[in-house]
Amino acid sequence: MRQLLIILACTAGLTLAGCMDARDERILTGAVIGAGAGFITAKVFDADSDWIVLTALTGAAIGALVARNTRTNECAYNNGDGRYRVRRCG
Repeated sequence: MRQLLIILACTAGLTLAGCMDARDERILTGAVIGAGAGFITAKVFDADSDWIVLTALTGAAIGALVARNTRTNECAYNNGDGRYRVRRCG
């Protein structure tokens, strides 16, 4: 039974990977790198498990957004009053 579940999980993963386009891959890569950076940062500061999870999730969210901005070549600039404007990076 366990082998069947492993085979089904691998098949599902390959099927989903085949459906991804370049945009999805960039977002996923950004999320993975961001989560890794958050995890490593929490470990360096010897944080407890709650903070490790929080920093990894935050890093994943930020990484996905940065990847999306890279894809569109748009950057968010702070106006200094809490608002942001989005323009082409450059």
